Amino acid sequence: MKPTSKCLIDYKHLPIGLDIEFVSGSYVPLDEKILDFNNKKVLYVIGSAILDNSCCGVAGCRYAIVPGYIVDFKYKRENSLFVSKVEPIRDLKQRQEIKKMIKGRETVKQIDFW
Repeated sequence: MKPTSKCLIDYKHLPIGLDIEFVSGSYVPLDEKILDFNNKKVLYVIGSAILDNSCCGVAGCRYAIVPGYIVDFKYKRENSLFVSKVEPIRDLKQRQEIKKMIKGRETVKQIDFW
């Protein structure tokens, strides 16, 4: 049997409800959720972004970010933020299935995977 190597990364949990400013506007994480999928737990974050300092006008959208499968949930703290160990979801078929599940539960325009 061929050994598999998993790419595990740290995900820093951003404060829910806190506006984070960037050059063209701001975004705010609204909620963190966990989705059961294929006997694994998928971490995703719902947020809202506002572009109000852009040269192209004003816009906004709700989004979901999917860091990946939870390996170790909130296992440490860094600079007062919880950190979870996650495995990014690389399989395109799994990504499509997860997108469909999130769209069935959430009102979001965009879903991005790490």
